Amino acid sequence: IWIEIHAYSFLISFISYGTAESVRSIMFPNFLMAILSRPPDCSIFNFKSPGLKTVLNEQQLAITIKRLAHQVLENDLTLSDTVLIGLQPRGIFVSDQVVDEIKQMLPLENIQYGKLDITFYRDDVRKELHLANHTDIPFSIENKNVILIDDVLYTGRTIRAALDALLDFGRPAKVELCVLIDRRFSRQLPIQPDYVGKSIDSLISQRVKVFWKIRDGKQEVALLER
Repeated sequence: IWIEIHAYSFLISFISYGTAESVRSIMFPNFLMAILSRPPDCSIFNFKSPGLKTVLNEQQLAITIKRLAHQVLENDLTLSDTVLIGLQPRGIFVSDQVVDEIKQMLPLENIQYGKLDITFYRDDVRKELHLANHTDIPFSIENKNVILIDDVLYTGRTIRAALDALLDFGRPAKVELCVLIDRRFSRQLPIQPDYVGKSIDSLISQRVKVFWKIRDGKQEVALLER
């Protein structure tokens, strides 16, 4: 591109001093004239917004969910003393698919799966307007191993709220955390996941968006500028 632009400048300067065909043929060989005969490609100068950057495409997301399901079963092959709880509202899209994968691998087992709303346990509940979601935990978590499932782990405050909300349903023997995306180096509380789909490094000016077919018409994980 730069060669073409400089060549154009030189050609204009040269023509201003004379345009004799014989002189041009000497100064500009055929290959150079071929370059000059077409307009320069200046598309490189069209600076467009980068938009969203794909972190996981649809196929990669499906594989990641399968891997999370297998990792959960590695620690407890029957899940007899383990319950799975998805966090409302976004975490249930992940937990639904993880649980479906587990049910396919353990068709004869009774998988205990619930959904937890943490709206009124958030530490910013008085600062913003939040819509409450449905909590559905039709079993006791007393002395059970609880696996909380969410889509993105960022500051850790959502998980802190979930731990407080769990106490209303009993005292679990152990609580583990399963997340699709772990935004490392962004934590505000000492909370780390036990099962991770993908760890990423991101800026505070960026946000992670998880798209689901049932809600968005496509399935992928993307990194967007705020």
